[in-house]
Amino acid sequence: MAFFKKLKEKLFKSSSKLEEGLDAIVEDGGELYDGEKLTDQVSPKTLVPKLAVSEIVMETLEKAPEAVEIELNAIQAEPEAPKAELPTADFQTLKIDDEQKQVSLETVDLKKDVPASMLEAPVEKSTGSAGFFSRLMRLEAEPAVVRRVLDDNMLEQLEELLISSDMGVDTALRVAANIAEGRFGKKLSTDEIKTLLSREITRIMEPVARPLPLYSQTPQVVLVVGVNGSGKTTTIGKLASQFKVAGKSVVIAAGDTFRAAAVEQLQIWGDRAGVPVLTAAEGSDPASLAFDAIEKARADHADLLLIDTAGRLQNRTDLMEELSKIVRVIKKQDPDAPHNTLLVLDATTGQNALNQVDTFKKLADVSGLVMTKLDGTAKGGVLVALADKFGLPIHAIGVGEQIDDLSPFDPEDYAKALTGQGVS
Repeated sequence: MAFFKKLKEKLFKSSSKLEEGLDAIVEDGGELYDGEKLTDQVSPKTLVPKLAVSEIVMETLEKAPEAVEIELNAIQAEPEAPKAELPTADFQTLKIDDEQKQVSLETVDLKKDVPASMLEAPVEKSTGSAGFFSRLMRLEAEPAVVRRVLDDNMLEQLEELLISSDMGVDTALRVAANIAEGRFGKKLSTDEIKTLLSREITRIMEPVARPLPLYSQTPQVVLVVGVNGSGKTTTIGKLASQFKVAGKSVVIAAGDTFRAAAVEQLQIWGDRAGVPVLTAAEGSDPASLAFDAIEKARADHADLLLIDTAGRLQNRTDLMEELSKIVRVIKKQDPDAPHNTLLVLDATTGQNALNQVDTFKKLADVSGLVMTKLDGTAKGGVLVALADKFGLPIHAIGVGEQIDDLSPFDPEDYAKALTGQGVS
């Protein structure tokens, strides 16, 4: 559960975007309910959560003292009505400044700031329509919730919000339609929509949430591919360290022979984990290094061989052909290799990730995905679109640079973090 908390914390950009969007949708045309409709229009003041009765009284006095006096006079006209005393001690209440968007504590002196006529106000009879004070007491006991009827307009707004979170048009339309099924015309709150959305995302992603498979055949060759800057090198280092801790013998091949920093980075990870890193001269043929690495892993009786590759854009045909050559050379050593081809995706690329999967899948027979940098995007919904369109296994997700920031993918935790829900 620790990783979920970290995931939720670091997915704040995505979850806050969705949460703010859902709030805006429900408030647009929504009504305040606590079992019955309390108001026809929703104002920013009304939406302040769990206002104390005292504060509502104070605000109402400031805004409409005449209206309150009229209602109080009407109530006091019934001598047989029972009386209820409000507290007379000083207390602290929230002071909200809409213009400055600040919240502060303010001490309220009831004897000074509230008319004496309000300190012993009779409570209206239970028969008839709800009166001023009965409404206030109900608001404190059972905080009212803004609800909006799910209609065509609201459904369209929900679709647009999901599309803007990079869920993709087809996936967003399908998710919104599933949420609306059987609920059209019903009143929904933001929390209820978040729960429904979380369940729908979980349903889509459960079939693809699978750990990296391990085989009895050794060495198991894992080829790691992706575009420039997607986080391949860091992902390999984390995987190697985690497999080492799990008792597996690991060898790393630094196949990005065009970037010296990638080799150095892998060597640092190798030193941390106690894992050998095979390198080649800068600018040498990466396919040749992959061939030699398999022989070395066999000689060392290694369980796993992780092969890094240079980053390449999916629209560079020359670089993509070089990747195809690496795969062909590996197969000369072992016809079944590579046993896993992991495509590392940068979440900040948004919908472009779909194009990357499509291209790499054709040329390198991608077997699974790792999504990195989810902490750096406000559009984490792209992972849902990938699962819905391709159905490729999602082995792990990353939300930072530390070793424990890469974790097996859990669809329910991800859905809750993305929608801003808490730990169940």
